[in-house]
Amino acid sequence: MRWALVKVCLAVTTMVVVAFAVPLGLVIKEMARDRAFSNAERTAAALGPTLSITTDRDELARALATAQTGAEDRMSVYVPAAGGNPEIRLGRLRVPADELDINRARADEVPGGSVWLQPIAVSTDKIAVVEVFVPEAEVSNGVTTAWIVLAGVGIALIIGSVAVADRLGVRMVQPAQRLVGAAHELGEGRLGARVPEDGPTELRLAAIAFNSMADQVVQLLANERELAADLSHRLRTPLTVLRLNVASLGTGTAAEQTRVAVEQLEREVDTIIRTARDAKPQTAAAGPGAGCDAAEVIRERMDFWSALAEDEGRKVRVAGIDRPVRLPVARGELVAALDALLGNVFRHTPEGTAFAVDVHSGEDAVIVLVSDAGPGILDPEAAMARGRGSGSDGSTGLGLDIVRRLAESTGGDVRIGSSVLGGTEVRIWVQLDGRGPRAGHRARGHRGRERKGLVPTFNRSRSLP
Repeated sequence: MRWALVKVCLAVTTMVVVAFAVPLGLVIKEMARDRAFSNAERTAAALGPTLSITTDRDELARALATAQTGAEDRMSVYVPAAGGNPEIRLGRLRVPADELDINRARADEVPGGSVWLQPIAVSTDKIAVVEVFVPEAEVSNGVTTAWIVLAGVGIALIIGSVAVADRLGVRMVQPAQRLVGAAHELGEGRLGARVPEDGPTELRLAAIAFNSMADQVVQLLANERELAADLSHRLRTPLTVLRLNVASLGTGTAAEQTRVAVEQLEREVDTIIRTARDAKPQTAAAGPGAGCDAAEVIRERMDFWSALAEDEGRKVRVAGIDRPVRLPVARGELVAALDALLGNVFRHTPEGTAFAVDVHSGEDAVIVLVSDAGPGILDPEAAMARGRGSGSDGSTGLGLDIVRRLAESTGGDVRIGSSVLGGTEVRIWVQLDGRGPRAGHRARGHRGRERKGLVPTFNRSRSLP
């Protein structure tokens, strides 16, 4: 917008300057010519009184010598012969004598300039002619300087108009740039981004509308946080009852596992309430070196779920956790994602169905595969939709959405397909550098990793008790 305004102003000012400067330059040239011939006419007229009194050659010579240009050999007098008087020629005549028989003043072109021919009557039958030479330099005297000044004024006007247009453009563009910057900040989660309500009327109204929208977004998010905190707080009562009931289970592996589950559930509820109140969601790790060890988290969660798997007669297989695997995500987020996937396996597959968890590390990404031997998912796309659920009791459709948001926070993604066990395979692609490659590039990279041995293999697998 700024450059367009400058170009428009430059074009308009240039056309105006040309429209006025060219005719004015021609007028200046014509004025200089008229001035030169006016001076020549006055010089020639100065000899009129002398010629009207006498035609004596000596008197005319003295008068010619005292004239303004006589000493410069630019003035001459021609008196034709008449009444027995001889022809008189004084000075250098640049026009032939046969062309000097004139009845009115005129200007003629000669080599090196022009001449002004002024007829003067000396008697009733005799007309003398005074010739004044006007050099070309005198005809154009001052024209070049005037043109230079005129061109300088025109250029100054153009530069000034461009400067003014640029300042006006800045005044228009800066509010728009601030509006764009504030929109980016708001999109990145900085909810305090606001725009100064100044500038042209249209942009000022846009800034007012943006600030109003940002205030409404903040209010809506605050209401959502309060609602999440309130709903989470309602879970405390049934959790308290559950914890009291667990105390009566006595000792044993199942009782201990239940106590651990209840304690973890209480911690998760407390975390949800604090996060909602403080408006600090736990997503991707904040800086270099932050995150968690995926291998350690998977071992811990598989140890937790192994007791239930043993009770239901499920075969469990784990691979790729024999060495540390750092992920740029918060530990609690990875725990929630794994529990969501493993919980789906126990809820939506029959007892005795085997499942496996595999981790495959690459240079810039880590793949976590959770697969089972169940009936599979008929509509993977619908299963990924937030809130859709599976249609069964107890399914809210938020488990896979938790997994998806975890992967996308690092620039990765989640895919659902068929597993080698015959059921469902959920593939979590986590980018280690935090960049979000294109889907096509990601697919090509996945195929490349399959060729490099990153496909699910179970030769390193181990069974859990």
